[in-house]
Parts: sequence; C-alpha cells; structure tokens
Amino acid sequence: MTLARNLLPLVGPDFGAVGASGELRKIVGALLTFGLIIAVLMVVVCAATWAIASSSGSWQAASKAKTGLFVAIGGAVLIGGGLAWANWLLGLGESL
Repeated sequence: MTLARNLLPLVGPDFGAVGASGELRKIVGALLTFGLIIAVLMVVVCAATWAIASSSGSWQAASKAKTGLFVAIGGAVLIGGGLAWANWLLGLGESL
C-alpha cells in the first residue's frame, strides 16, 4: 500500500506532448471541412441521380443512388461529429 502511494505522484499525463494544439486544431478543421464539402457534394449528386433514375424507370440505378445518398448523409454526420469531437478534445487538453 505504501509502495502504491509512493509511485502515484510519478504517474501522470505529459502536458507538453501537444505543444502546437492551435496548429493541430487548424489542420484537423481544414481536413474535416474538405471531407464535409465532399460529403455534401455527394449528397447532391446521389439525390439528383436517384431522381433522374426513378423518373426514367431505371430501378436498379435508383436503388444504388438511394444507397449512395444514405451513405453520404451518414458520412456527413460522422464528419461533422468528428470535427466537434476533435475541437472538444483539444479544448479539454488545454484546460488540464
């Protein structure tokens, strides 16, 4: 028990590990912004393809476009959540 108390102050996080968190925040934000723009463009393309394929009677193409639309929406949600999560983690790291 006394050994654990003596070792406890030696174990802790390295606060100097993320020295340039401001630059890291910019890089992560830029990469996730590009990903979000691509996901939104894919939503537009898949929605247009779904509409055109449905109106022309090509049900296989409409089904694939619908699947692509749902995947693109899911990707946009995950990327948006990832940006918020990364900013929260970097803010939490600065406050420690």
